Amino acid sequence: MGRHAQHQASPGIHNVKQTATSWMGGLRAKSMLALALACLLALLPAVLIGWQVLDGVRNYFGENYARNYTQLKRQSILAPVARELALSLRLADSVVTRQWLLDEGNAAKRALFFEEAEGYRKDFRDHAYFLASVGSRYFYFNDNTKPFSDGPRYTLDLTQKKDAWFAGTLSQTGSHYNINVDDNVQLQTTKVWFNVIVRSGDRKIGVTGAGLDLTGFLKDFIATSDPGVTPMILTAAGEIQAHPNRQLIAINMAAGRANLAQTLAGQLPAGAQRDALAAAMAQAVAKPGEVRSFKATLDDKAQLLAVSYIPELQWHIVTAVDLKAAQVIDQGWLRAVMAAVAVVLGVLLLVFGYAVEKLVLQPVRKLQKSASAMAQGDFSVSLPPDGQDELGDLTRAFGTMARQIRSNTEELEHKVQARTLALEEANRDMRRAHQQINDSIDYASLIQQATLPSQQLTQLLGPQQFVLWRPRDVVGGDFYVFRAEGQRYLLGVVDCAGHGVPGALMTMLARSALDHAMAHVGISAPSAILSHTDTTMRAMLQHSELPRAIATNMDVGLACVDREARTLHYAGAKISLYWSDGQTVHEVKGGRRALGDRRQGSYTDTQVEIVPGATYYLTTDGFLDQAGGELGYGFGDTRFAQLLLAHARLPMEQQASALNQVLEAYRGDYPQRDDITLLSFRIA
Repeated sequence: MGRHAQHQASPGIHNVKQTATSWMGGLRAKSMLALALACLLALLPAVLIGWQVLDGVRNYFGENYARNYTQLKRQSILAPVARELALSLRLADSVVTRQWLLDEGNAAKRALFFEEAEGYRKDFRDHAYFLASVGSRYFYFNDNTKPFSDGPRYTLDLTQKKDAWFAGTLSQTGSHYNINVDDNVQLQTTKVWFNVIVRSGDRKIGVTGAGLDLTGFLKDFIATSDPGVTPMILTAAGEIQAHPNRQLIAINMAAGRANLAQTLAGQLPAGAQRDALAAAMAQAVAKPGEVRSFKATLDDKAQLLAVSYIPELQWHIVTAVDLKAAQVIDQGWLRAVMAAVAVVLGVLLLVFGYAVEKLVLQPVRKLQKSASAMAQGDFSVSLPPDGQDELGDLTRAFGTMARQIRSNTEELEHKVQARTLALEEANRDMRRAHQQINDSIDYASLIQQATLPSQQLTQLLGPQQFVLWRPRDVVGGDFYVFRAEGQRYLLGVVDCAGHGVPGALMTMLARSALDHAMAHVGISAPSAILSHTDTTMRAMLQHSELPRAIATNMDVGLACVDREARTLHYAGAKISLYWSDGQTVHEVKGGRRALGDRRQGSYTDTQVEIVPGATYYLTTDGFLDQAGGELGYGFGDTRFAQLLLAHARLPMEQQASALNQVLEAYRGDYPQRDDITLLSFRIA
């Protein structure tokens, strides 16, 4: 207990040392203070001026760096892209192209066109060209990745969004071509397309051109290893056509305008910075080849943006430079300046340290041993002899404080001892309460597991079923149901709102409502069970004074199997039934609203085909929403369907192990997000 008391008393010792330092200053400290003030007065302006000069130099070099980098990117993009555009314009203006489009059924003209187009294809950078006919709506395409074809790859459907680029290109005014980034689903390619209108007089008869692979384009013209530098390409309207982050690229701008998130303006704060961008783009259009720059906040960083316009391509080349990260100043020069400043500071600090040692530390060190002994609790230490100077005054003050601290220490020891005993008793009460809570939750988990119909499932279906039931906490809001009546049996999964203890309590209400519904309407019509359960739950909670923040809804999926009639009827509330025979995966969606939702839903039975050897699955959204993978996305419906397709033919026990292992591997280090329940069965 003495140690605690000493710790309580130590501030008094520190006060003694501070008093010693203050008093020892006296006359001698005046000279030290004057020296310190002189050093500070000399250093502070030098540091401030040096920092401002360095910041100005960095801004100057940064602006020139951004301008030169933008000009370099402009030239590196202009030549190859302009060449692709020029070849596309020549192909569109070819007499052979126009004659064939005007008489598309003529075999000789067709052969002549494709013979000439092959010559163009060899000259195009990616060895690819396309032609879309206004008359037939046929889309022709050839490149190095597919066998040559003089027939259409597919027919354009102008009612579909994927082909809106065609109508958008034909409807544009003021220019007979556009450059468009498009994701072609039929060709399974994402390219920078050069769309050129083919005309016969004033008549528009087709669209032709070439395409550059977007990945290669970004690698050749946008990718950079320079730190703090982000090059990008914008359309005349400001949509992003090329960017190191492919998610920001606006796709299929020939069909209409992009959303704000896929424009450079959308990446900037609203107001003055967007106005500055619009002004810089307008000035760049007015004077092509020149570079306009301004400061803006991009990606939550202060950056310098440089803009230049290429009228031939109707593109803006933009470079964003983070002056703090980009290497705009020669590191060797900067290191030399910093070394010189460090040497000057070092000399000044040495002079200052010598003065402090001579004027302050040596006199005080003689008293330090006595003060240290007092700090360790030895208040009977002998003090140096009194003198008539500041040190003598400090020694007498030490003696007075030592007597006061000794008295305070004894009093504090008694107080600390009493408070320590009280704290230990409180800690013991807290540990007992915590243990009781844990024991109660563990007991609740045993009760919840005992209420699950695992034994009934095993007795009736044997090895033709398995269940993955994994609460997020010790107890959870998911459970599964099973009931048999004669040749019929009902299986289902239920996901109550919430998890942990609140979710487990909701399962009690949900199970009671389901049992009540099955007792009144039987098990042959799952939709009737859902409707009756919904009504029962609403009646239970109608007069309950629950906070609005507490959700009382639940997702349910129920399947009734009639072994004698060989039928399966399914109804769900926001839960789907999946089944697979190892070759395909089918999904039977449930109703759009959960039970107990604010708006009451309607539920219908769906008869599902019973396929010998097929496996049927019911799962709550905990499996589908589990975060994982490299980006932390949810597992998702598509990945879940692929998982079922790969394992549907395995024995049920192996399926259970495989699905659990895949989910764990996908989850990795991410925590389990929700309760997980997956019920699978086969119909013998």
